[in-house]
Amino acid sequence: MSDESRPFRTAAVIPAAGRGVRLGPGAPKALRALNGTPMLIHAVRAMAASRAVSLVVVVAPPDGATEVKNLLTEHALPERTDFLVVPGGETRQESVKLGLDALPPGFDIVLVHDAARPLVPVDTVDAVIEAVRDGAPAVVPALPLADTVKEVEPRTDGGPEPVVATPERARLRAVQTPQGFDRATLVRAHETVTGSVTDDAGMVEQLGLTVVVVPGHEEAFKVTRPLDLVLAEAVLARRRANDGF
Repeated sequence: MSDESRPFRTAAVIPAAGRGVRLGPGAPKALRALNGTPMLIHAVRAMAASRAVSLVVVVAPPDGATEVKNLLTEHALPERTDFLVVPGGETRQESVKLGLDALPPGFDIVLVHDAARPLVPVDTVDAVIEAVRDGAPAVVPALPLADTVKEVEPRTDGGPEPVVATPERARLRAVQTPQGFDRATLVRAHETVTGSVTDDAGMVEQLGLTVVVVPGHEEAFKVTRPLDLVLAEAVLARRRANDGF
């Protein structure tokens, strides 16, 4: 079967093993309630909303895999999508690797999505998948920056930090998830890159491969602080009013 005619099967890996300390004490961030439903369930539904995604692998806190499995069982999820829960590692990078290791054969495209981005629209998910299908080894959704950005000399004492540069804003993008990858490329990145990274696309960059950007969406923001929870609740309320979400 030629590359042009063979089907591309897509799986999503959702690392959800972090504690989310900036949201304060309590449950892990991915298990915090948003409109009465854990953020993780919203994120899983966002991936499963794409008809291209046939498997979602949730990487749970090492001591919370059973709880996460129960959550997935309790909440209505699309029947066309399979779900798998595996224990995570100490870092996000380790957790993504464990999720990759759990993928069965036959999946050509892998999405890596933050559980803390519960409201990403399905159009954004599909745009990332389509760009990988078109031949990009790695794809990230991203938005132009509204603010001017300054590079500073960091200080640990809380004092004023001197500015060392002002990057050209037109060349900068705020990166979101899901990030999409050719599976073999992502596996090679995790086997090769050992240094600390902030996202999986950065690992692919270190292989010398090109990462491309597709338009992100303002509702795909990351829920990190208590104010983000308020904003996420407002987005859900608007969706219910406008779309019956």
